[in-house]
Amino acid sequence: MLKIYNSLARANQEFVPIEPGKVRLYVCGMTVYDYCHLGHGRVMVVFDMVVRWLRASGLAVTYVRNITDIDDKIIKRAAENGETVRALTDRFIGAMHGDARALGVQIPDHEPRATEFVPQMLDMIGALEKNGYAYLAANQDVCYSVRKFAGYGKLSGKSIEDLRAGERVDVMEGKQDPLDFVLWKHAKPEESAEVKWDSAWGRGRPGWHIECSAMSSQLLGEHFDIHGGGQDLQFPHHENEIAQSEGAHGKTFVNYWMHNGFVRVDNEKMSKSLGNFFTIRDILKKYDAEVVRFFILRAHYRSPLNYSDAHLDDARAALSRLYTALKGFDVPAQFDWDEAYACHFREAMDDDFATPEAVAVLFDIANEVNRNKDPKLAAQLKGLGGVLGLLQRDPVAFLQAGPVVADGLSAAEIDEKVGARNTAKQAKNYAEADRIRAELKVAGIMLEDGPQGTTWRRG
Repeated sequence: MLKIYNSLARANQEFVPIEPGKVRLYVCGMTVYDYCHLGHGRVMVVFDMVVRWLRASGLAVTYVRNITDIDDKIIKRAAENGETVRALTDRFIGAMHGDARALGVQIPDHEPRATEFVPQMLDMIGALEKNGYAYLAANQDVCYSVRKFAGYGKLSGKSIEDLRAGERVDVMEGKQDPLDFVLWKHAKPEESAEVKWDSAWGRGRPGWHIECSAMSSQLLGEHFDIHGGGQDLQFPHHENEIAQSEGAHGKTFVNYWMHNGFVRVDNEKMSKSLGNFFTIRDILKKYDAEVVRFFILRAHYRSPLNYSDAHLDDARAALSRLYTALKGFDVPAQFDWDEAYACHFREAMDDDFATPEAVAVLFDIANEVNRNKDPKLAAQLKGLGGVLGLLQRDPVAFLQAGPVVADGLSAAEIDEKVGARNTAKQAKNYAEADRIRAELKVAGIMLEDGPQGTTWRRG
């Protein structure tokens, strides 16, 4: 039985779908005004892993991950660039899709853009006004009255007296309470027409929080199974989603809330606002994308993930050991859930998606494959790795792949040196052969001599 750590209950709970055999999952996606950093990559990979496991467990999953394509930062960046908001967001959505593909992230079933759901947002704001939760502020913004929602704070676990307005919520004149947040922003004269919509409260655009409430309820229903996102969204964004959705519909919004941990650099959260972020595309100039995916999954999704070149180098070496075990086997990816290793893998994944323990099982299988050269176990290793989106490439191709650093060697240069070493060995010039091996080792290239000749891999 799958157990999920539910942020709302602050405990591991058995997962019971609302509709037997089916799961409806919503994840907060990216605000598209710049390239994705590794923190965004972690969200994409983590919930891709969650969806893969749910489906491997026989559940039919409807997965929604939204795109925020209207936001103060987007409008500001477009104005700075002298381009339309649509041109800016289209460009960075394309970049995000490229990053996701590289990391082996499958396409969600639905990827709604906020700008496509403004009518649904206006309907929800109207329902909140009718139910007494929304009011028109003095500056013509429509705000949510936080103190009127009795359950406010239940996700973050804070009393309402301790709460503060979120970082994206402007503290402004006209609010009835500093904790209140904006549902509908009154249009500013200097903003372009493409970021203004007609409404019962005048021309304007939606606030950030209402977007996800409207999109999720439209695509998954007013009550669904799992809502996920980064830990930084737990408050205020997800807290506000609950207040909006339950205030508008009068029913439970979500049964299970999942939050992945931060990516950290020098013990600080990686973020654009702190200026300490690394874009996915920059990281992929140095590291193979599957290594980055493995690096993310080797940590539990709720734990902090400490970014450094040393940790990525270690991930590359570890993933290479798994691929080395598969080298020489031409087997399909398949697995038998009744087999002992698969049972241990399932136990780990059913315990709140414990990927560190699941990855440890992969190494146990690899060790056994190395000892016994059993093709069935090799197929099991490849099959279980595939459940995590790993180990599906040709082993030799992976071991020889990887972006080349400025002073590194290309595959053609390595092959040339291996050929020169073979020539030296045939001439019994073993000193020269050893020199070439040592030179390659310094460059991070490991040679392996076998009956079929010499192969190489990047160390």
